[in-house]
Amino acid sequence: MKVEQFTLEKFGFLGKDFLEEIQRHASLVTIKGKTEILAEGNKIKTIPFVINGSLKVFALNDGRELIYNYIRSGETCLMSFSTIFNDFVSRVYVVSEEDTEALIIPANILLDWLIKYPQINKLFYYEFDLRFTDIMNMVNDAVFHKLDKRVLNYIKQQIAITGHNPIKLTHKEIANNLGTSREVVSRVLKKVENENVRVGL
Repeated sequence: MKVEQFTLEKFGFLGKDFLEEIQRHASLVTIKGKTEILAEGNKIKTIPFVINGSLKVFALNDGRELIYNYIRSGETCLMSFSTIFNDFVSRVYVVSEEDTEALIIPANILLDWLIKYPQINKLFYYEFDLRFTDIMNMVNDAVFHKLDKRVLNYIKQQIAITGHNPIKLTHKEIANNLGTSREVVSRVLKKVENENVRVGL
């Protein structure tokens, strides 16, 4: 997707003056896959809006990842966005899942825009709704589904995010993202293989 098309689709409702501000202040960046963009405790200087690719937002607990959500094309990081209302300090880690193009906007500029263009709050509420849905799905998955179902759901999710099928994932990666051990994931996938369960979409 071209930058002009993206900005028009994402921000066009805010009017011509705002689109001109985007051209002056926003920058296009290309991020290599598996690159850490943000770490917990870092000062947030820019807010990314993903054009192509995906970013993973997560927390760490004893070396294990707790995934909050994935930021896909047309979306931004709600956790980063929300910090502009207070301390600009990140409470999460953000890593690119694959090569990603993003439009980045200085956080202090975005704060000014919230006052100058109050309709921009629609973007915040839109992202909040997406993230709330992600969290509800994650809770439902953890509470109501057994680990084998969670593993399959995770793999299907990765296929949907990246558009790649088959997808390259190590048992260790899956285990870290689901808060379990590599050995458990290996047993689950062996069981799936023996039962000839189709994982793809």
